[in-house]
Amino acid sequence: MASRESRIQLVPAVLSFTAAADETLLAAASRAGIAVPAACRNGVCELCEARLVSGEALNTRNQHTIPVTGRLMMCRTLALSDLELEIDAVMAAGDNQPRKFQAKVVDVRSISHDVYRVELQLPRRRELSFHAGQYLSVNLPDADPCYFSIASSPSEDLIELHIQATPEWVSAQKVIDALTSGGEVTVELPHGRACLASAPDKPLLLVAAGTGFAQMKSLVDYLQKTSYDKPVKFYWGVRRHEDMYLRSLAQQWQEEWPPFTFLPVVGDDEDNEWSGHHDQLVRTVLASGMDWNNVEVHASGSPTMVYTLMDALLEVGLPQEAFFSDVLEYAPRG
Repeated sequence: MASRESRIQLVPAVLSFTAAADETLLAAASRAGIAVPAACRNGVCELCEARLVSGEALNTRNQHTIPVTGRLMMCRTLALSDLELEIDAVMAAGDNQPRKFQAKVVDVRSISHDVYRVELQLPRRRELSFHAGQYLSVNLPDADPCYFSIASSPSEDLIELHIQATPEWVSAQKVIDALTSGGEVTVELPHGRACLASAPDKPLLLVAAGTGFAQMKSLVDYLQKTSYDKPVKFYWGVRRHEDMYLRSLAQQWQEEWPPFTFLPVVGDDEDNEWSGHHDQLVRTVLASGMDWNNVEVHASGSPTMVYTLMDALLEVGLPQEAFFSDVLEYAPRG
């Protein structure tokens, strides 16, 4: 006999998930990919505190039912019916307010001919909430902020970045020089609305060019920790084979995570003069055979690539609201 499940609605984020009769609200939210702040998981730290707006819930510590309007710890609560909870610490996609932090530089290492992998440690990390797919800015003295996708999932202790830099790219090279020589750096996060606040209810199509891979890594790492089992297709387009700096990791995802398919697109394979408009990548995505009325698309790359892809997908029937990219926010069409 199937276990009874209750529908849990969170406000003001307007997120929902299901919880089994014997599953704590915190465990159920985590299974659905909803990031609820938590540390102790036994009701002591009170980071997962919420208020019961409606429904019937049980406190597992004392076996008492929780009165409506009463406070509860999600790690110590079972749902006895459908519930509505108020929890300000859980935000909808893009609603986390950016804050500045002094981050400790843990590691900077070259992982390709022009890409560096950076690891940062933030103070009081468990109290910082961001969503998979968001980005941050590195703020150097007397310089404009430089923006980079967060490559790690929200559940990781360290913040990972992939920074493409050569001496010709002055701003990025300044960031690498500062990270390499300094013990701390000022960062501001989170930024971006093209992210996942919870596991989606549709198959996913992920499309990246170059270091756009970083954003996709955050999404994949996050989804692998949830119960997400719908198809995920990942297209990664680069000009040359050596530009696909973590190809082995993408291949590992395909080998170890059944819903996932990796489809590399390399300009050298067909045409050394790969189009600056990324036509080859877009043509390959269009040939994927996906149901464009039932898919969510996340794209990361240059504005040219993103808009070329979006126009092509909308033309074959993808709804506008199913296409997500930070480009739509920071480089809107006039």
